[in-house]
Order: sequence, then structure tokens, then C-alpha cells
Amino acid sequence: MSRPAIIVLSSFVARGSVGARAAFALERLGHRVWTLPTVILPWHPGHGRAHRMAVPEADFAALCADLARSPWLPEVGGIITGYLGSAGQADAAAALVAAVRAANPAALHLADPVIGDMGVSGTGSLYVPEPVAIAQRDRLVSIADVATPNRFELGWLTGQPVETLTEITAAARVLGPKRVVVTSAPALMAGKIAAALVTANETIVAENQMIEGAPNGTGDLFAALFLSRLIGGASDEVALAAASASTFEVIARSVKAGARELELVDEQEALVHPMAMVDIRRLATPRKPVARPSRIETL
Repeated sequence: MSRPAIIVLSSFVARGSVGARAAFALERLGHRVWTLPTVILPWHPGHGRAHRMAVPEADFAALCADLARSPWLPEVGGIITGYLGSAGQADAAAALVAAVRAANPAALHLADPVIGDMGVSGTGSLYVPEPVAIAQRDRLVSIADVATPNRFELGWLTGQPVETLTEITAAARVLGPKRVVVTSAPALMAGKIAAALVTANETIVAENQMIEGAPNGTGDLFAALFLSRLIGGASDEVALAAASASTFEVIARSVKAGARELELVDEQEALVHPMAMVDIRRLATPRKPVARPSRIETL
């Protein structure tokens, strides 16, 4: 028997593993995926200039409304809202989230506010128009059960400093969702990078070795994996560890192969049974983090 279906609203590329194409990971983990593109491109913009077609807001709203009245909506156990093609798409996406929750109160909404990153300069910038970023914040992140911003996005969305794990914890707690996973967070160990899961009571930090030259789409992949584990009944810590391990393993193997895309098909076993070790630390804010061993459980 398959796991609950998951709706993915995000960008769609004809070639590559970013945006909604990262939902292959969800299918590999046993979910049926309902994919609704917000924008269509031939490839990730980082590979060169190409035509970009945002789905017109009226058409996008009509498609969302059709899904909202679908007789199969109770099958849906989760919905991911990712990259938006325009600010006006946020209202239709939010209405679909509400319909999913009405059909299945246990369903989880994960908002992945894809609006910008630190870039090579380390200062960070938006790569979407500001109205799109505002719509992400006010219409989608504000109603999410889970949010997965990177460190720059968290700072922009909250207006808070995000240089340290203590600052990240404080910012995440004013963002809104009960669970906020901040990717590209500073690690406690040199040469590593972290994902910090912040709740009202604790911060759990998963650290992996930093890999230079990672392909695009790592945030999309992580968000999909994390939501799948939560829907499958994993604890916060197990979901974080498993998603971090799988994402790291796919990145490492893709870079080793010299690929410019995440090799999700060739490395799909890592999505199900990751072998990479993940250092898990609990941050008892504002006390000093305490390291402890962690064992990854696969569901």
C-alpha cells in the first residue's frame, strides 16, 4: 500500500532535479505526487539563459480550485509550496492548503520559501521580485506547519540577525510555523554545514561534511525528504537525521560523478536507505550545545 499522496506546487524544469522535479524522491519513498507547476523552464537558470513561462495567475488559480474540489483530496497527506512564479499565485496556493486540511486534518503543509540565498559574496540577496518574497512570507509561511528556509531566507523573512545558532533559533521562533528547519546553518564543527530544526522547546542540529560545488536543488530535495519522514511517523530527530543523510549522500555522489545536477535516479537507494553518518546535537537555548551519538532509523 502506498503512502499518502503529496501535492507539490513549485517550479518545473524539463531537464534537471530542481523544484518540483525533486519530487521524484517522494515517489521513490512510496508517495503518489500531484504536481502543479508555478513556472516552467527548460533547465535551472544557473545553467544559462532560457525561456521562462510563469503559469498565468488566473489559470493557476483555476487549477488549484479544481484540485481543491477533487474527490481524491482525502488521499493527500501533505502539501509543499515552493517557488512561486508570481506573487498572485500565493492566494490560490493558500486556498488549496486550506482545502487539503479540510479534507484531511492530519495533513501537513510544508512551506519552502524559495526567495534567495547567500551567494558567493556571503551577503545574500533576493533572486525573486520583492512582492513574491512578501507573498511567501505573509500568505504561505504564515500558515505552514513546517518551513524550510535557508539562513538568508530566514533573516529576510523575519528581519532578525541569523549569524549564530542562537540567533537562528530566536529568528525561527518568531517566523510562525511549529517546526522550522534552517538549512545552510553554521555548524559547530569546522568543515561542516548544518540543518537546524527549531521548535518551541528545542533546537536539534544535524551536521554533515561541507561539499564544494554542490548542484542546485538540494533545498528542494531536503524539504521533500523531511516531509515524507514526518508523514511516515518519524520523530523530529529521526526525520531530520534521515533527510540530512540522504541529501548529503546524493550531493556527495553527484559531485564525485562530476554531475551538474543531483543524480536522483542513479543514487535513489540513498533516498530510501542512507548510509552517511550525521552528527546530531541538541541546543538547549541559551545553554551550550551538547553532542550525543545518533542512529539513523529508516522507515
